[in-house]
Amino acid sequence: MSTSILLFTRDLRVRDNPALAAACRADRVVPLFVLDDAILTVPNRVRFLLESLADLRASLRAAGGDLLVRRGDPAAEVARLSREAGADALHLADERSAYGTRRLAALRELDLAVTAHPGVTVVPPGALTPANGDHYRVFTPYWRVWDAARRRPEAPEPKAVRLPDGLDAGPLPTGAELVSGPCSPDPAPGGERAGRARMRAWLRETADEYDRIHDDLAADRTSRLSAYLKFGCVSPLELERASRGGGREGFRRQLAWRDFHHQVAAAFPGLARRDYRPRRGSWNRDEDALAAWREGTTGIPIVDAGMRQLRREGFMHNRARLVTASFLTRNLNIDWREGLRHFDAWLTDGDVADNAGNWQWVAGTGNNTRPGQVMNPLRQAARFDRGGDYVRRYLPELAELDARHVHHPWTLPDDRRSALDYPPPISGYRTPGEDG
Repeated sequence: MSTSILLFTRDLRVRDNPALAAACRADRVVPLFVLDDAILTVPNRVRFLLESLADLRASLRAAGGDLLVRRGDPAAEVARLSREAGADALHLADERSAYGTRRLAALRELDLAVTAHPGVTVVPPGALTPANGDHYRVFTPYWRVWDAARRRPEAPEPKAVRLPDGLDAGPLPTGAELVSGPCSPDPAPGGERAGRARMRAWLRETADEYDRIHDDLAADRTSRLSAYLKFGCVSPLELERASRGGGREGFRRQLAWRDFHHQVAAAFPGLARRDYRPRRGSWNRDEDALAAWREGTTGIPIVDAGMRQLRREGFMHNRARLVTASFLTRNLNIDWREGLRHFDAWLTDGDVADNAGNWQWVAGTGNNTRPGQVMNPLRQAARFDRGGDYVRRYLPELAELDARHVHHPWTLPDDRRSALDYPPPISGYRTPGEDG
């Protein structure tokens, strides 16, 4: 009688899960998640992870199985469980982050047949390569081949999950048992059911308008599916197929950007630590400016609103991410790694490849073909928060101001310095290469 172990990683779902479908072809299957302290560092993500695991466990129990939860080193826990269950094969999602690559290498040292399956991205990293390199460095040619690439078939949801007898599933810990620190007060719920409900509602009500309204900060009409993609609660392939046609092409490009950053990170594992593209000049080391940016007290309303949204929700609108990142790296001239660390500490959807790839793109050290590009926050506010509703939503200090005044740089009541005190000044200032 054959027994397989399924190690869940970034694929916390039962629908379109190639690793789960393959593992269930054995006579018996052991679904497993290992809580590794190396990745249990951010309260918002730990909370979302635990909610997702509880939802996954309920789905597996409905199919006759269970989710075993262990804490420790993944390779050591898989080895221990393989002896206990008599397993001879291991299946998991092919996850190409630096951490995922190290984990897979350790698992391949075990006395098991190890198979890594697609499912974390629409197109796996490395599946598309240019003629003169190991990965695409520019998005537009990648988009063309990505758009035309053949897709794998969606994996069937298993009708039954047959667990070996005598295995202890283990309890799900609380967040406080795993990590210390505050969570955002208004987070999105974790889990496949919540993710699929969000996906269905967005596809039904908003997706056809995406190309027209996705940059409207106040409307808040983006998909908000990023955390569900990060944890694999929603299949990126299923979402991409459902996003074809209508006014959804811009959203498909966002999914392609996600895949693009994953293939860059697979080829350049130091993406979160080192400049992808060499940069001239030095960064400012201004702790007061950095602290004001983190706290949302720079004095530039559109920037401060974005930073307040991040802390309140563990999420930030994509346009606000670009504006706040450009302000830190271009106007304050502070190292993108400082911004990356702060985003990583709060984002529920904090994905190494996407987070680092986007920060480097904005800072001019990444895959931006216009590395001198700068976003003027006041012009961005006028274009994408015309009535000021986004700012008023997250800055109660400015709630009474009308549209004519709400985006004016402001001075804090306690006389702390505003961003206007830091070079270069924002109001009336035009940076070379600025495009709005």
